[in-house]
Amino acid sequence: MTTSQARPGRTPEAVAARPAAVAVALTFALNGFTFASWASRMPAVRDGLVLSPREVGQLLLVGAVGSLVALPLSGVVVQRLGARRTVTFFALLTVTGLLVAGAGVTATTVWVVAGGLLLFGVGTGMWDAAMNLEGAAVEQQLRTSVMPRFHAGFSIGTLIGAGCGALAAWAGLPLPAHLGVALSITVVGVLLCVRRYLPEGAHNPAASAPGQPRRGALSAWGEPRTLLIGCVVLAAALTEGAANDWVALAVVDGFGTGDAAGALGFAVFVAAMTAMRFGGTVLLDRFGRVPVLRLSSSLALIGLLVFGMSPWLWLAVVGIVAWGAGAALGFPVGMSAASDDPARAAPRVAVVATVGYSAFLAGPPLLGLVAEHVGYRGALLVIAAPVVVGLLVVRAAAPLPTAVRSGDGPAPSLDP
Repeated sequence: MTTSQARPGRTPEAVAARPAAVAVALTFALNGFTFASWASRMPAVRDGLVLSPREVGQLLLVGAVGSLVALPLSGVVVQRLGARRTVTFFALLTVTGLLVAGAGVTATTVWVVAGGLLLFGVGTGMWDAAMNLEGAAVEQQLRTSVMPRFHAGFSIGTLIGAGCGALAAWAGLPLPAHLGVALSITVVGVLLCVRRYLPEGAHNPAASAPGQPRRGALSAWGEPRTLLIGCVVLAAALTEGAANDWVALAVVDGFGTGDAAGALGFAVFVAAMTAMRFGGTVLLDRFGRVPVLRLSSSLALIGLLVFGMSPWLWLAVVGIVAWGAGAALGFPVGMSAASDDPARAAPRVAVVATVGYSAFLAGPPLLGLVAEHVGYRGALLVIAAPVVVGLLVVRAAAPLPTAVRSGDGPAPSLDP
């Protein structure tokens, strides 16, 4: 069997990329672990600063704003520093921000906490964009769809971080001590992982080619395909973020159950999403992006409608399963689609990530306003509208002719 005929994953490039794939998966897990190490201790933050629910929301908004400010610039930064140095620097900035925030809680100084969360938001936004770019480059060398598994790594890291945070709170461990231990793991892990990343030239092999037209990093904001991919990611992010913020409350208030049932509903959503991110790679390699994204959007739409309209809790749980499975693939597949052309991957990933993450900023407060009038389950039905829009534009995620990977077959036309 010649190299050109080798099965995906058996080529020399794929074999060489396997250590980088493991490193990227661990980087995603460390990102989720770091976020959850802070998020799981929010009750301690609230009590330490004596904040009302509204004030807690305002404090969290600072971190979200930091990420949204950083993400549009991430393409420029990654192009200049490379994925390895960008992940390293901004992971350290993320850790610094959380340590400052933890110190602010101990000192009961809200503005110090807010400043730390601003650094955290900037750091984690840049870190996220850079690790997605590295993941896309690894995926291209492996010639198989692995980006969903990288995002599953984030989910697993989040679960581990939340579990460790719960144990720390149960043991009465002070917030600074808990963060000190957890974030030390993050720093050591990231420094070890980036050593296994691909050489920087693998991310942008055509950028320095003679005669290659040079385009500004911000020009990706004017590309219709990139913006349409952003719409697909936006719908997926809204679907996922709405569940993260509201599904537990919707189960409790909508069906008159206890808090344990609400937590179980959220756990079912996370489990369904994580399972689909692992299993979805097989579907992507066999059927290609567009059919799988159509299936995902349809599952999310059906799940939302069943959950929001079911008179029975057991059927609503079935809806949560479909909802979680449908929300799983839009974000990682959108990142892959944005990275089809390595020479333009960094700015396009920056655009798609910015559009997607805007959902996490705008979604929760808007749904909260609607929920005051129609209840939590009724408010979640609003998410069906952007899911339909995402379903209508999934064709934009079809592979470019220069970036066909295993399982996608010949790159289809974008014409309807």
